[in-house]
Amino acid sequence: PVPPQRPGTQAQTYLDELISIPKGSGPGFSFRKLWAFTGPGFLMSIAYLDPGNVESDLQGGALAGFKLLWVLLWATVLGLLCQRLAIRLGVVTGKDLGEICYLYYPKVPRVLLWLMIEIAIIGSDMQEVIGTAIAFSLLSAGRIPLWAGVLITIVDTLFFLFLDKYGLRKLEAFFGLLITIMALTFGYEYVVVRPRQVEVLKGIFLPSCPGCGRKELLQAMGIIGAIIMPHNIFLHSSLVKTRVIDRSKKEAVQEANMYFLTESCLALFVSFLINLFVMAVFGEAFYHQRNEDVHNKCINSSISHYASIFPTNNETVSVDIYQGGVILGCYFGAVALYIWGIGILAAGQSSTMTGTYAGQFVMEGFLQLRWSRFTRVLLTRSFAILPTVLVAAFKDISHLTGMNDLLNALQSILLPFAVLPVLTFTSLHPLMQDFSNSLPGKVLMTLITGLVCAINIYFVVDFLPTLHGLEYHIPLSLLLAAYVAFVAYLIWTCSIAHGARFLARGHHSRFNFGLTLD
Repeated sequence: PVPPQRPGTQAQTYLDELISIPKGSGPGFSFRKLWAFTGPGFLMSIAYLDPGNVESDLQGGALAGFKLLWVLLWATVLGLLCQRLAIRLGVVTGKDLGEICYLYYPKVPRVLLWLMIEIAIIGSDMQEVIGTAIAFSLLSAGRIPLWAGVLITIVDTLFFLFLDKYGLRKLEAFFGLLITIMALTFGYEYVVVRPRQVEVLKGIFLPSCPGCGRKELLQAMGIIGAIIMPHNIFLHSSLVKTRVIDRSKKEAVQEANMYFLTESCLALFVSFLINLFVMAVFGEAFYHQRNEDVHNKCINSSISHYASIFPTNNETVSVDIYQGGVILGCYFGAVALYIWGIGILAAGQSSTMTGTYAGQFVMEGFLQLRWSRFTRVLLTRSFAILPTVLVAAFKDISHLTGMNDLLNALQSILLPFAVLPVLTFTSLHPLMQDFSNSLPGKVLMTLITGLVCAINIYFVVDFLPTLHGLEYHIPLSLLLAAYVAFVAYLIWTCSIAHGARFLARGHHSRFNFGLTLD
């Protein structure tokens, strides 16, 4: 078998500009170096703040109060562990996860894996489109219909695509600005609502959920699915290539890993705080609120025209990112509604751009195709907009936000197709050399992967009884069988990387080799 070759050079990245790292004045931590490495982690963290996450947060708060805050915390920690592997792979090899998959997997599994990640990207893009359209509707007091908001996302995305012409650092600064807007807007809601701090701290640090049932369990799983996105692992492994690293020196690679991980910790801490703001606000103000109470409150508010969206019954109010903004406006004034809309708009816009970059990296890595930014975004956005605009035009807002819940579940189902490959290649000693995963790291990530697969199995088992009719069960059974078979294949290749060399046959013998330098 022939060892895999490196296709092309490190400089051939989507973001062609490379950032130089200043030389330190001596041993020890350098904030100047940290600043040079800062950027990729914050771009990555935007996927933790997309409209799907915001909706999952507010639903978790409204459904369970503060009881699921600890799930949010540990989901973020799990996400950090996955991103750490992506960092290490990109820094050590100089290639992103898609490129490594191209080098090691045979053609059929490679194409299937690419399709799975593309589906995840399109699903994420649909969430961004939905969030942006809802934000436009809220900010215009309903004057911009949802279908028009969906179409506007075509224009604004193309506009933002031109930003990277002004330099990578300016692009990273712009995303930092969007994160700041989200922190300020959702932080404003937190200050206005003033959740009980002691209860918030208990919810974060005490992993329990007294009185919780099936709904709360499903919501907890939805939080995990919304937080950890498959394409984000591919994205981060590519973003770290934008820094100049001397890979011939072990110390330089160690230093890059350390600074990138530090930056990612800071970025995900910020994202956790923003998600915490949302969940705590709805956990404090709208936990077990009844529709009739909200309806009456809205009638007597300055935005009384929104009252009709809440029925006058005693059922617990069901919230989404649209109704969430309305409820905030009814209880805390119209300003709260508009500030919420600005936050959702920032979340949608920032996540749209990172999804575009992820799509470009994945296509270049898996297929070795280099499309223009315009062509790439046109493809992804077309797949995302067509179903979304149809739902927006012919259905009501509840169907549109219901798509968000479905798409969160989709991200969770597709997560093994990112976690298993990154675990495989970071555990592959011929590839990673001294930087391959340690035994405790392998065990921990294997347990995390098992948890993700168990969550997906639970989702499927819970969902199947809701379907009636053989016409649904047969195709779903076939899809489930194909899904399990592909995951089993990825587990098999992961086992090879973990030391089961006797499983390597034919094309998979290349798992015994590292990358051959040109």
